[in-house]
Amino acid sequence: MNFQDIFKKSFIEGFTGSDISTTKIVVTLFVTCVFALYIFAMYRFVTRKTFYSKTFNIAIAVISIITAGIILAMQSSLVISLGMVGALSIVRFRTAIKDPLDLIFLFWSISIGIICGAGLFEVALFMSFLVTIALLGLDLLPVAKAAMILVINCEDKAIEEQIISTVKQNTKLYKVKSRNISNQSLDMVIEIKTKNEGQLINEVSNLDKVMLVSLLSHDGEVTF
Repeated sequence: MNFQDIFKKSFIEGFTGSDISTTKIVVTLFVTCVFALYIFAMYRFVTRKTFYSKTFNIAIAVISIITAGIILAMQSSLVISLGMVGALSIVRFRTAIKDPLDLIFLFWSISIGIICGAGLFEVALFMSFLVTIALLGLDLLPVAKAAMILVINCEDKAIEEQIISTVKQNTKLYKVKSRNISNQSLDMVIEIKTKNEGQLINEVSNLDKVMLVSLLSHDGEVTF
């Protein structure tokens, strides 16, 4: 038997497929479900301070189980493997990811399905442990404080210099974002970084012709 015959034989055997025991299927899907529930709980815990989508959380948990089932099916036959590749290549997902953290959990869920489907449960366990440490540890690292927004409404546009001078004395950094002049009135929006919020509001509100002062904070992106 030459090399060509050996290659043809092995190739044909690949198309015939191999049986996967029921025990392996049950164990694989059960372990995948355990990891899926863990990812479900972690997503709920990590997103407790931000926007939480229950439907997305359910989706990423179920994706692990579906992916594990696909991997098990692909192991049974080369024909199914090629068919899966062709079928999945035409699938298009157009749902926008609103938070980069959601992308991490999505890849985590898919990876768990692939790894558990291949029977590498220890790899899935260590990877989940490291991902958990990274998510919780990096979240505790201190970051720069987000800038605040100071909104001022006054009757006389001539006091803009006084407002800027007062803001400059009570802030580490400020930037005028907008000016809106209507007749003699003036509306200003200033981005500031300060630790003296109360003192700043009091001094600005005590200026002559100032009608309204508002100081807003947000939990959005932080600029350094």
